[in-house]
Amino acid sequence: MGSGYIRVEPDFSSVLFCSLSSSPTSPFLYHQEYDEVDLEFPNFNFNTSHQGDYVAIASEPLCLVGLDIVSPVIPGKETILEFVRNFSQYFSAWEWDCIVNAGTSDEILVEFYRYWSLKEAFVKAMGTGLAYRLDNVEFRHTNWTNIYVNMNGEDKNEWRFWLSELGKGHLVSIARGHPRLAAESYKRTLKRVDFGDEEYHLGLHLPNASFKLQTVEQLVSVQGRADYGIPTDNKVHRFEADEVVDAEKFEGLMREQ
Repeated sequence: MGSGYIRVEPDFSSVLFCSLSSSPTSPFLYHQEYDEVDLEFPNFNFNTSHQGDYVAIASEPLCLVGLDIVSPVIPGKETILEFVRNFSQYFSAWEWDCIVNAGTSDEILVEFYRYWSLKEAFVKAMGTGLAYRLDNVEFRHTNWTNIYVNMNGEDKNEWRFWLSELGKGHLVSIARGHPRLAAESYKRTLKRVDFGDEEYHLGLHLPNASFKLQTVEQLVSVQGRADYGIPTDNKVHRFEADEVVDAEKFEGLMREQ
């Protein structure tokens, strides 16, 4: 999975970027694992999302990919409980119980957005949209790790999910699934939908990349920087894939740029 997280400042200067590229100067996906075993990218596809301070992109060479960013916002004219109840029909009974019993109102809102973000990433990966029966899609987890999906009482092992925290309360979910599960209209755009177990397992279990904090300038070519007079001595900070990027740490790193 290659993915990028772009923090939009007023001057569009900061980027939180994640890639599997072998070149530190390239923002594009390059799967070393596939290259090493001489496999092509049979289904290169990508998905984007934006909310709050971030824009994101995730890409896959074989699996479907879905991505969703959320920024929990307290509703203006409704209480938090009134707000989340508007969406109760999209959750299983178990998920809904987890949400409304999460704790304080703020904790309920965050829990709601965690499940909502995963559901969004799931349907975006398939290309179905929210018309899908989301109450039949139940996400289970262990403290928001080892996330898996259960549909109509059956665990779906052809999917993998990740949920991470970004700066200033943002959350990002990524879904990775089998191409044969894509909506028919989307499936027609893919090169291949049938894979043997071994080949699909390789694609499903590709390792996650780490995150790198970069400025927009660092993603511009050297020639482009020279043309626009952009300095070329910017620093790069790397985050591990499961690292929580809190606001204080993020702002401190940005001041170092």
